[in-house]
Amino acid sequence: MGEFELIRNYFAAAPCAQGGEGVALGIGDDCALLAVPVGEQLAVSTDTLVAGVHFPDPCDPFLLGQRSLAVAVSDLAAMGATPVAFTLALTLPTVTADWLLAYARGLNQMAQACGVTLVGGDTTRGPLSLTLTVFGRVPAGQALTRGGAQPGDLLCVGGELGNAAGALPLVLGQRIAETAVADSLLAHYWSPRPQIDLGLALRGKARAAMDISDGLLADCGHIAQASAVAIEVERDRLPLSKALVAFLGMPGATDAALSGGDDYVLLFTLPPAGLPALQAEGRPIHVIGRVAAGEGVTLVDRHGQDITPHIRGYQHFRETP
Repeated sequence: MGEFELIRNYFAAAPCAQGGEGVALGIGDDCALLAVPVGEQLAVSTDTLVAGVHFPDPCDPFLLGQRSLAVAVSDLAAMGATPVAFTLALTLPTVTADWLLAYARGLNQMAQACGVTLVGGDTTRGPLSLTLTVFGRVPAGQALTRGGAQPGDLLCVGGELGNAAGALPLVLGQRIAETAVADSLLAHYWSPRPQIDLGLALRGKARAAMDISDGLLADCGHIAQASAVAIEVERDRLPLSKALVAFLGMPGATDAALSGGDDYVLLFTLPPAGLPALQAEGRPIHVIGRVAAGEGVTLVDRHGQDITPHIRGYQHFRETP
């Protein structure tokens, strides 16, 4: 099967590729054309997932289709952007019809859930990898960034932490668990749900924001550095699921929440006065610490003692001692 036939059969015909709001021209030409309303800015982010690094190989292609798009769209949610479109660059070692059909189904399901349209991409032969570029729109000057946190802000997250990291032993076949526990954790790994609505609700309210991908402490470090502030995380306020605690125990669940990564929930800072209104709207907000003057990230116990671990999250190209 040639490149153009592959695109036509598995992607161009998918419901998620049939255009949408903000898409003036989709798949089929040299470029897609996106229409950004007057007074808005285009938000753009690219994610690459490599077999054996970001997901196990082999794995279920349907689930991979969901995951590969969700982790990219999560960056739009973190900026408070409305998703518009995405492109897919797909590198395959071989062309297998069953694999492509399942991957395209998973991709389409997540695309429709996120309200985002497939507008182009590329296919080539090589080791399995997926590169997705997502496009969103946000009113000029209202994008959420990492650089606005101020001393006195509350440190908040948009949901439970550690579930995807807790699922990793199940994904890799290293452990088994009761069905209810396994299903709950695996859903967070394979089908994370970008917090688009929360990101939109935080526009004009949160001072700094990002999504958690490398681990809570590591990503707090990104906000602390960009904002030139200190961040204090309270270990005993971390939101942990019953499934995670049942599977890993409290110490293991806490470690997964702090440094495991792949949560794709929003991490943000908020003036204390802004919290009640968001909670009254039913937003899934958990206060887990505070912002102070200074620099760096500190983890404290219930007595306020510094218990910051040495390893804080995932990093590519980290040298092994």
